[in-house]
Amino acid sequence: MTDTVKINRGLKGVYFERSGVSHIDGAKGELTYRGYSIHDLATQSTFEEVAYLLIHGELPDAQQLADFDARLKSARHLPPAILDIISACQDGHPMDVLRTAVSALAALEPASRETGEEAFIENGIRLTSQVPMIVAAHEAIRNGRAPTAADPDLGHAANWLWMLKDEKPSTDAARLADVDFILHAEHGSNASSFAARVTVGTEANLHGAIVTALATLAGPAHGGAAEDVMKMVHEIGKPENAAAYVKQKRANREAVTGFGHRVYRAEDPRARHMRDGVRKLGEEMGAPEWYEILQAVVEAMQPYARHGLNVNVDFYSGVIYQLHGIPMDLYVPIFAIGRMPGWVIQCIEQQRKNILIRPLTLYDGPDTRAYVPIEQR
Repeated sequence: MTDTVKINRGLKGVYFERSGVSHIDGAKGELTYRGYSIHDLATQSTFEEVAYLLIHGELPDAQQLADFDARLKSARHLPPAILDIISACQDGHPMDVLRTAVSALAALEPASRETGEEAFIENGIRLTSQVPMIVAAHEAIRNGRAPTAADPDLGHAANWLWMLKDEKPSTDAARLADVDFILHAEHGSNASSFAARVTVGTEANLHGAIVTALATLAGPAHGGAAEDVMKMVHEIGKPENAAAYVKQKRANREAVTGFGHRVYRAEDPRARHMRDGVRKLGEEMGAPEWYEILQAVVEAMQPYARHGLNVNVDFYSGVIYQLHGIPMDLYVPIFAIGRMPGWVIQCIEQQRKNILIRPLTLYDGPDTRAYVPIEQR
C-alpha cells in the first residue's frame, strides 16, 4: 500500500476547501482580497476598510465604515485581570504573553463562548482591537511604565503606535503602519489560518481558534522572517558587504532570509509597498543605509530570481520596525495585529460549512507482531 498512496508532505498542492476571501497567483505574483488588487488596497484604502471588506465581503460605504470604526474603538479596553496576567509573565516572549492573554480573555469575557456567526463577528471585532492593546501593554509593563490609554480620536494603526511608544506618530508613520497591517491582513490557507480552521472544525469558539493561530504564527518558519531579515542586515553591516554575504550563503547552500515563498514564484506583490516605505522612512529618520543594504542584497540575489527566489514582504518589514525603534521580539506580534481580520473570516468561512478536518497519515512502522511480556524482554 505504501507504494500506491501519494504523500503530499506538508499538504503541498492539496486543496482542502473553497474560499471567497483571498486569491493568490504565485506564478504571476498577484494577490487580491475579495477580488480587489492588493495594490489598490495598499495605496487607496485603510486597515479599517480592509478589515470590513474581509469580514463582510464588500467595501463599506461611509456610514458602514463609520459604524464599523466605532465598534472597533468601543472595544479598546482590557479587563484589569489581563493586565495582572501580563505583569505576572512580563519577562516572557511577547508572543507567549499575547497567546496567554487571549486565552485568558476567553475565560474572562462570557461572550467569547458563543459560537454562532454573529458571535464570531462580534468577538472578532473585539479581539482585533484588543490584540494591539495587549502587545502595547506588555511592552509598557516590561519597561516599568503604566500602559498608555487608547486614544479614541486615532485610527487603528495610529492608536497602536501611540499606545506602544506613548507618543503621537507622524501622519506618514501612521500611514506606513496602516499599510503594513493591510498587507498582512489575509493570505489564504497559510499555516496559522489553517490551524485556526482545524480548531473551528471541532466546533470550538473563536478565541480558541485565535489562540491556535497565535501559537502557530510564533514558530520561526511562519512568522519569524522579518526578525531574521533584521539580524541579517546587522550582520552585513554595509551595502558593499552584501554581494560577498550572498555569495557565501549560496556557496554553503544556505537560504538568504527574505527571499522565496511557499506560494510565490514571482516577487511577492506586497513587497513593493514595504520597499517604498523603507526608503521614505529611512530618509525621514536620517538612516538611509538600511534601505541601501536591503537593495544591495536584492541586487546580489538577482541571478537567482529565475529559480523563484524573489523578495517577499517580510524582507522589508523588519527594517521599518527597526527605524521605529521597535524591539525585534515584537515583530511577530505586529504580524498578528495585522492578520486578525484574516483569521476571523477564515474561521467564519470554516464555520459556515463546518466539517472536522481529519487528514490521514500512511503507516510505515513495523508489521503486526506478538506482544512480549516484560519479564521475557
